[in-house]
Amino acid sequence: MTEAKKPLRIGVLALQGAYAEHINLLKRFKDDVAEIIQVKTKDQLENSGLDALILPGGESTTMALVAERSGVMEPLREWVKSKKPVWGTCAGMILLSNTAHKIKKGGQTLIGGLDVTVKRNAFGAQVDSFVADLDVEALSDPKPFPGVFIRAPIIESLDADDVEVIAKVKKERTGEENIVAVRQGNLLATAFHPELTEDTRFHRLFIEMVRSAKA
Repeated sequence: MTEAKKPLRIGVLALQGAYAEHINLLKRFKDDVAEIIQVKTKDQLENSGLDALILPGGESTTMALVAERSGVMEPLREWVKSKKPVWGTCAGMILLSNTAHKIKKGGQTLIGGLDVTVKRNAFGAQVDSFVADLDVEALSDPKPFPGVFIRAPIIESLDADDVEVIAKVKKERTGEENIVAVRQGNLLATAFHPELTEDTRFHRLFIEMVRSAKA
């Protein structure tokens, strides 16, 4: 079996947030994913033979605080620098970004690596959550993807030429289009929560990215 075809070991950062939902969807890819690791420690991140990592949705400030207190923040930064595939969803996208606006008092620690500027809670509070059909050409099937937005961020600016926009959403009140998904090299980021749907196409896209990185 070639290296590119071997079953994958994918880690999901499990400090806080919707990591269980990502794990449940990854379990559907039995032919592709040999093991799913809940990453809570530096040792699990560095010594589990991971091919890729998912940063789930949740509360980005809390997630960053737990990561710092548990000694995982700096190893996460080094892991992203290693160029292995990383996917951040919602709070995970915030953590993966190089710059974040509308942060809480006291600041927001970031992992960084993705050359974008994000704005937290861009659509309002929890009561303003919504689902929108997204056109995503990068997916295997062209039908709209159900984007679940919960206190979601947006990408305010692309800060490098190689950041590729893969999805936008239009605000109902203003008609303004906002960037809500990008890809840069082996980094994938979505402002919405694919793990809270029954649609596995974004997880398939990430697995394909991991396969390409190993090829």
